[in-house]
Amino acid sequence: MPPLSAESVTFKKLFTVSFENVATMPDIASVHIRIFDLDHTADVQLHSWGDDIKEAFEQVAMAMFGYMTEIEYVEMLDKQSIEAQGEDIESLLFHFLDEWLFLFSAEPFFIARKIKITEFDEENFRIKAVGYGEEFDLDKHPQGTEVKAITYSNMQVHNTEEKHEIFVIIDI
Repeated sequence: MPPLSAESVTFKKLFTVSFENVATMPDIASVHIRIFDLDHTADVQLHSWGDDIKEAFEQVAMAMFGYMTEIEYVEMLDKQSIEAQGEDIESLLFHFLDEWLFLFSAEPFFIARKIKITEFDEENFRIKAVGYGEEFDLDKHPQGTEVKAITYSNMQVHNTEEKHEIFVIIDI
């Protein structure tokens, strides 16, 4: 290893270490940087399907909640309603899931075991839905993986006579 000098060294753009004060910090020469810039997947792809697109939407929302906890521990003691609107089917899906994620992430910290879409306007891209579940409680519900956000990355909505399925990536 070359001797340290009064210049900056950059390690894979993670951070910069400055050696300007080497003379006043004699122990700096013995510092070993032991890091690597490793690729890490922080996303999960959810895949759902149904007899129609409405059921596929319901199923993908329940899949997201199933990732957050073991859904069999969730009782249907309460209900929460959401409304979502989009400019196309993908943005409708994004906003639909984002509304459910918001209810989980903020009070009342609601986790749904079942989602039922009560209105689905495919022409104007609007949804109204009700979730049946309860307030998330760490004493009752095993903590799964935190879902940070819904993404548009590789989002797919297939709505044909042959299939009604959804692929959506969530950021964890």
